[in-house]
Amino acid sequence: MENKKEVILKAAEALTENYKKEELFMPKNGRSLPNRAAVIDLVKDLRSVIFPGYFCADTAARIFPEQFSTYCLNEYYDRLKEQVEIALLYAHQEMEQNEAAKLSENICMHFIERLPEVQQKLLKDVQAGFDGDPAAKSKEEIISSYPGVFAIYVYRLAHILYQNKVPYIPRIMTEYAHGKTGIDINPGAEIGEYFFIDHGTGVVIGETTEIGNNVKLYQGVTLGALSTRQGQQLANVKRHPTIRDNVTIYSNSSVLGGETVIGENTIIGGNTFITESIPANTKVSAKSPELVIKKPRSSVSKTNVWDWEN
Repeated sequence: MENKKEVILKAAEALTENYKKEELFMPKNGRSLPNRAAVIDLVKDLRSVIFPGYFCADTAARIFPEQFSTYCLNEYYDRLKEQVEIALLYAHQEMEQNEAAKLSENICMHFIERLPEVQQKLLKDVQAGFDGDPAAKSKEEIISSYPGVFAIYVYRLAHILYQNKVPYIPRIMTEYAHGKTGIDINPGAEIGEYFFIDHGTGVVIGETTEIGNNVKLYQGVTLGALSTRQGQQLANVKRHPTIRDNVTIYSNSSVLGGETVIGENTIIGGNTFITESIPANTKVSAKSPELVIKKPRSSVSKTNVWDWEN
């Protein structure tokens, strides 16, 4: 019988052979992927300048707001630039260090320039959440605790980098939010203003989805593709639906297909499956199955309360 040392040495030898055969396991030309933990930390820390006073205890935001934001943005710029440069060099093996440094600099300057716009959009998203949820006690509660707002926040940051064709990092960001909230928003989706996801768990928004202004989604909504059987042949093809302004889609509904358009001012009821366009000013619902309700029994013992009887 093999002992511990022999088992470890044998496994290590086999793993080393796999490393040699499979290029995915080792950095190419000494280059590496961006640091996932560093990207996630950046997503967390950026909340302190987008929503000052909520996610850090630094009183400088209140006493010296300009100096606080200047210091933070300078630090976040440097951290992001490092990861973007790493990502560019790994994705483009022919790219030289100087070219990657210059390109990452331009990308990060554009990212920082867009942050005030992102902040304004997020304030509208928060307002949409407050206006659309009678259970919300305040907008502060929405900012500090609602998973839908967090997922939208991460998406709006990642979308800027996606537009600048930054590899790896946008998806790291949105998949972090996906794992944390159960809301899967691809960074390539186009989403307008005053957007709200209520409850949120199980929502999926595909890469080529287009969403207008004042749209509300409930839990379990899928805005997806009709089929991905062709795989990479469908890359850069419009696969996901278009949702016009002032649309509400209720829970567990699926809207599929790149040619599917949901017209403005439309309400999509829960548990619907839609693969064709819906005209504006329409209400769509699925026919409910018949409910059978029997008269209540006079008494039920505790041992039988969970048993289903015909």
